[in-house]
Amino acid sequence: MSDPVRLGVILLCHSDLDIATRMARVWSDGGASVAIHVDAKVSERQLARMKADLAGLDRIIFTPRIRCSWGRFSLVRATQNAATSLLQQFPETTHVFLASGTCLPLRPISDLTAFLAEAPSRDHIESVNAYDVGWTIGGLNEERFTLYFPFDWRKRRRLFDWFTDWQRRRKIKRRIPAGIWPHLGSQWWCLTATTLRAILDDPRRDEFDRYFRLSWIPDESYFQTLARRHSNKIESRSLTLSKFDHTGRPYQLYDDHIPALAGSRCFVARKVWPGAQRLLTHFPLPDTEVPDAGGPQTASIDRLINETVQRRVLGRPGLYMQSRYPRKDAENGKTSAPYAVFQGLTDIFPDFEEWLTAHLSVDVHGHILGPEEVEFGGRPQVGPGALSINPLVRDRDPQGFLAALIRITNRMQVFQFSPRDNQRLNWFIATDPNARVLVVTGAWSLPLLHSGMPFDDVRRIFAQLQRTELEQLSIYNSVWIKARVDLFDLGDFLISPRLILQQFVQSIDPQAKPVESLPPMRELTGLAEMLRQLRNSGLRPRLTGDNLRPAEQPSIERAAAE
Repeated sequence: MSDPVRLGVILLCHSDLDIATRMARVWSDGGASVAIHVDAKVSERQLARMKADLAGLDRIIFTPRIRCSWGRFSLVRATQNAATSLLQQFPETTHVFLASGTCLPLRPISDLTAFLAEAPSRDHIESVNAYDVGWTIGGLNEERFTLYFPFDWRKRRRLFDWFTDWQRRRKIKRRIPAGIWPHLGSQWWCLTATTLRAILDDPRRDEFDRYFRLSWIPDESYFQTLARRHSNKIESRSLTLSKFDHTGRPYQLYDDHIPALAGSRCFVARKVWPGAQRLLTHFPLPDTEVPDAGGPQTASIDRLINETVQRRVLGRPGLYMQSRYPRKDAENGKTSAPYAVFQGLTDIFPDFEEWLTAHLSVDVHGHILGPEEVEFGGRPQVGPGALSINPLVRDRDPQGFLAALIRITNRMQVFQFSPRDNQRLNWFIATDPNARVLVVTGAWSLPLLHSGMPFDDVRRIFAQLQRTELEQLSIYNSVWIKARVDLFDLGDFLISPRLILQQFVQSIDPQAKPVESLPPMRELTGLAEMLRQLRNSGLRPRLTGDNLRPAEQPSIERAAAE
């Protein structure tokens, strides 16, 4: 039978000493010996109050204080001093657990010691080869070992960056001491006393300390590297649950994290928000009659954190957050769901919107980007999600308007479009994989045919609409297109309108009713003559197609029958 585990704990404290005092008592009451290092930047008054609160607990000691800075060797020095004091004061210690003052034990300390007793010679420290795996988030990886970092990153950032760039330009490369290979990992570990003593008493410790003193963030590499030199059995995983966001900042734990933390079965979690009193009261869980030696099960909380990070970085599809709105293409999907656009169909079939509503199980709208008003389906005074029908309100942010309409509704959204409408979303729709577009070019000429306006006005408007649609087509024909677009000129569409509509409708709604008949079509008589007059006046009609020459003009009855 192996000797019992004697746990020692090093607490590194620099703020929130009230919580640190509470954590020290938890560790001590659980049978652990505790060595506390309080940053020299903390006032003597705060330290005195902490010592008074912990007076009488003979398993707790305070170690010599040094001034610590983030990313500096001072954190390693503080850990070394605390470890030395702990092992000298409590020589029976078999395992040393490094934690911060805001690390919260989740399970009874007896569970941790039972877990360690299952493999008493195993060191639990995340130790990843710096050259094999990109472990770091938003920082230097291999260069932290090959360049010099004498300047504080937080206090002298400009000098830090300048000196780093200067070394890169000069191709400076430090020599790594023989016998070690740089490794990285979490700052929080649990080492056997044997391994820790070997690191502290290494004959080459001064050489290693000099090397890591000028490395960057050595608290994430010093023990992680030297453990590989002295340990016979490493479990490359920290026993402390410590998660970081995409910028490398640790997540804080709040009261609503209680179920997730309990399900993780982790021994310790970092970092607790001082105001999370319910969390601090709930953990650690009470001792059980028989200690549970089972290890952590972090799959569920890892998945939760990864999903959180992904949502924070990418956002939700079709939702434009304030933090990423000014940045082009920083969204996770332009829209949240598929939608369809019919261009030119209401010019050919005046009742097309009502006909489409009867055939599809979707929300069918009119010209929601029209110049006079937003034509929501059924023409309500207020649109879905309280969207305004005022085009002035819509046009302040048409992209947000369309994305909101698609996001806040449960069914697929379908709307009509025309060169007469607001054109600001052309690139947005063309590069949106969710968009399904049917375009009949030149269809806008039919309303002009029956407008009764003077020819000069018809010619002016025709030229303007044609120019607008040509610009739109240049977008739909670009290499950046991601929407699925079906393009037909008016003449080609009128050859077989029923077949074209049948195929398109089925593609956007497989449950759509078969297209057995078409809605009434506008009268085509006189269109070819109008196009001839426009051509003779010096304007070249380009979008209606060649199938409208007088000799080949289809009749209404034949087109409808198709």
